[in-house]
Amino acid sequence: MLPKVVTSSVIRSAHQGESHGGVYIVDLERNTCKRVIDWNDKSINWEGRGKDRGLRGIAFYEGMVLLAASDAILVYDTTFRLVESHRNSYLKHCHEIFVHKNKLYLTSTGYDSILEFDLEGKKFTRGWCFRPRLAQSRLMTKLSRRLRRPLVPRLSLFEPHSGKGPLPGDTIHLNNVFVGDNTLFVSGTGLNAVWGINDASLFRYGTVPLITHNARPFRDGILFNDTASERILYATPPGQILASFSINRYPDAQLLNAGLPKDHARQAFGRGLCLFQNNWIIGGSSPATISAYQLDGGAQPISTVNVTMDVRNAIHGLEIWPY
Repeated sequence: MLPKVVTSSVIRSAHQGESHGGVYIVDLERNTCKRVIDWNDKSINWEGRGKDRGLRGIAFYEGMVLLAASDAILVYDTTFRLVESHRNSYLKHCHEIFVHKNKLYLTSTGYDSILEFDLEGKKFTRGWCFRPRLAQSRLMTKLSRRLRRPLVPRLSLFEPHSGKGPLPGDTIHLNNVFVGDNTLFVSGTGLNAVWGINDASLFRYGTVPLITHNARPFRDGILFNDTASERILYATPPGQILASFSINRYPDAQLLNAGLPKDHARQAFGRGLCLFQNNWIIGGSSPATISAYQLDGGAQPISTVNVTMDVRNAIHGLEIWPY
């Protein structure tokens, strides 16, 4: 049987006073979904596409559900009652998160950084900042994205409570963190590689295209959402494609709010990725859709559950529901 998954969404181009995302439990076997959180915080920043809107990364620790908001980690019980929250001055526009042992790793996109949070001590303990070797201006960031030219990062360490961390800045749109073999693996839409960190040493693990999400080591290669080409790809570290999976598309006539500019919301925007039994790949896309693929079962999904046909509603965090 296919599993239940928990997913978060971000509603782009929402107006103040409207819901700007939620959390859903989706049953891929029974083709059902249930909204468990409707996220509407009036204090959010309403500029840009996503920014503060919506809940993002998802992780689990000792019977608790950890959800990433823009500048906080929110801790819920399994009935989605908020238990506690934690903030840090270097956490901004948080995207994906990952639990390894008793540590939580968070992407702080607004600071080009990864933060480490001690789940037992309930405190932020370490930070890693990734920035290009040149000036870190907004103009450089916009130019790099327009030219789709990758930025090569350099690594610097800081203490999140020292007050001596990096200046704000989003130069590489760092959006994913994964831990395996005692190595931190990080990636972002402005990078053409997955980078690994061993202690304070940074190394290039493998090649990915620009504009990717959820890149992580898998078997002998890398699994990721190639968001620009509307595919999920499994490739070797040098970049040779081993398997390709098509992201679901709908006829335009079925979409809601389809007239928005593509830089605000578009369908088949692939984001959110998890594994089931090491042979199933489960991915998210917009309008909010969860699709399950068998690794050796061809390019098309075996099961698809649509949450809404509103093209603004984009899947973000996605994990197997363990409870």
